[in-house]
Amino acid sequence: MSSSRLLFPQGYQSSLDLRTTQRAIKSLKDMFQRNLARELHLERISAPLFVSRTSGLNDNLSGVERPVAFDVPDAGADVEIVHSLAKWKRLALREYGFLPGEGLYTDMNAIRRDEELDNIHSVYVDQWDWEKVIREEDRTEATLCDTVRRIVKAIADTDTDLVRYYPTLKPMIGEEVFFIDSEELRKAYPTLSGHEKEHKICREKGTVAILRIGGKLGDGKPHDSRAPDYDDWDLNCDILVDYPLLGRSLELSSMGIRVSPESLARQLKLAGCEDRAELAFHKELLAGRLPYTIGGGIGQSRLCMFLLQKAHIGEVHAAVWPEGMRDECKAHNIELL
Repeated sequence: MSSSRLLFPQGYQSSLDLRTTQRAIKSLKDMFQRNLARELHLERISAPLFVSRTSGLNDNLSGVERPVAFDVPDAGADVEIVHSLAKWKRLALREYGFLPGEGLYTDMNAIRRDEELDNIHSVYVDQWDWEKVIREEDRTEATLCDTVRRIVKAIADTDTDLVRYYPTLKPMIGEEVFFIDSEELRKAYPTLSGHEKEHKICREKGTVAILRIGGKLGDGKPHDSRAPDYDDWDLNCDILVDYPLLGRSLELSSMGIRVSPESLARQLKLAGCEDRAELAFHKELLAGRLPYTIGGGIGQSRLCMFLLQKAHIGEVHAAVWPEGMRDECKAHNIELL
């Protein structure tokens, strides 16, 4: 593994030793779950690690990632490790009888074997996946932005408490959020790539929500790829923060108001995925038998890395890394778990 994809902060020294880091990770996760549940009126439920391949429940992400799949002989089924729980959660809200204004959150663990490994990417993914029932008339940008503010407040409150318990840390985030449409962002920095645009706007504004991701912009390209069958491309966003330690932005959350029957049909056609309409989940949605919802995922290790001020995601969770990366990181005072 060449260091060309790695960033090594000059003079880096973690504010927390290994054992204190482990205690801080647990403190952070406990505090944030409580704060998120309070802000969004969520309750915790259990979730699957894998789903049937024919259910249509797995998240296709950008459409090129290969799910880890295996057979379960005794069940006569082929299954896939989830990439996320975006679709499963919507079914769960119906089955559990959640009402408008009520929602759930859960621990989502996944394996994304096609990730390119660097400071912020691992094949192991852990998220708080959450989903909330809304009314049809709440499918608005105002609902989306209010929810973003509540999530950022939950993060900021967690940050404040962490600094109180671990005084070697410094505050990382406030409650203010800058909202920008992806087309506005494209026009603001026309010569930069998508990720370069994100780094630039976060460096200027701090915490940023980039709206409307997935559909084509004025240059004929989307800001970023987004599967056509969970978020409404006109009512979604990514939440990013500036991370001076690495001199770049960090995406903490991808979220949005979920597709209606009408927007699902439209986006499947735009993406050339109309065959998915025959999958079980999609049939239920197109028939109007699923609730209107808003939901997303918040990276657990990514949030730990940010608030605990770590230089590598391997400092907050154990995973497999390329040969030589551990030695290279150790030489720069980065201790991978």
